Amino acid sequence: MRLGEFELVSLSDGTFRLDGGAMFGVVPKTLWQRRTQPDEKNRIPLGLRPLLVRTPDQTVLIDTGVGDKMSPKLADIYALDRSRHLDHSLADAGLTSDDITVVLATHLHFDHFGGSTMREGDRLRPRFKNARYLIRRDEWHDATHTHDRNRASYLPDDFLPLLEAGVVDFIEEDGDVLPGISVWQTGGHCKHHQWIRIESEGRTAAFVADLIPTTAHLDEPWIMGYDLYPMDTFYYKQRFLREAIDGEYVVFFEHDPTIPAGVIRERDGRRFIDADMSAWS
Repeated sequence: MRLGEFELVSLSDGTFRLDGGAMFGVVPKTLWQRRTQPDEKNRIPLGLRPLLVRTPDQTVLIDTGVGDKMSPKLADIYALDRSRHLDHSLADAGLTSDDITVVLATHLHFDHFGGSTMREGDRLRPRFKNARYLIRRDEWHDATHTHDRNRASYLPDDFLPLLEAGVVDFIEEDGDVLPGISVWQTGGHCKHHQWIRIESEGRTAAFVADLIPTTAHLDEPWIMGYDLYPMDTFYYKQRFLREAIDGEYVVFFEHDPTIPAGVIRERDGRRFIDADMSAWS
C-alpha cells in the first residue's frame, strides 16, 4: 500500500502456534475460541509479519520474524512453518536481504527478532549485511540481563552478533528515528516494548507489534498472559485505540494469521477492522 511518498508491504516469515490460554490471558476459552480455533494441543495459529517500508532514502524492515536458527525441538513445540519465509516475501517485493538498509526492532523477543542473524559455517553474522540495526538501549539491557520470567523469550544468538559486528545504533528515547518514522514506548508486554509510527503526507500507519498482536485482541481487556506488565498494556492500549480510531490509522497486526492490516472503526459502540486497503493504494 502507499502511504504518501512511502510504500508499505506486510511480509511473512511463516506461521507458528502458541497456547491459546497464554495468548488471551484471563479471557475464558469459551470466549476466545469464538474468534480463533485451537488445535488438539490448545495452540492457536499466528502469523509472523515483519513490515517493509520503502522511503525515498531508505529500505526499512521493522522486525525480522523468527529466522532459521530454531532447533527442531522448539520448531515442533511452536508448530513453526517456514515453507514460505521472509526471503520469499522479499523476493515477491523485488528485493533481497542485501537491499535492506535499516532494521528497526519493536523489541528483541525471538519471534520478532530471530531473523536478524544467520549461521554461516560455525559463526553467526547479521542477516542484513548492508543494514544498520536500530534497537532501544533499555530493551537491549533487559535482553542481556534476563530473569526466570523472560529468559526464554530472549535468545542471545539473535542480537549479540550484531553488536560484535558493529552494526547496532541505540535508540535512547521516544521520537523520530528516520524522517517520517518514530518510535513510542508502550511497556506492558515487556518494559521497553515500542510501536512504530509511520507518517507521510498527512497519513499515519502504526506497527503495533505485541500491543495488539492480532485482530482478535482488539478489546482492551484482551491481553496476553505473556505480558510482564499487563495493566501497563491495558492503559496504553486504551489511549492508542482512541488515537487510532480518531486518526483513521492503518494498523499493522504482526501476529494475525489472516489479516495483515486495517483501519479500526467504531459503530454503535462496537469496534471492528476495516481491512479494505483499496483507498490507500
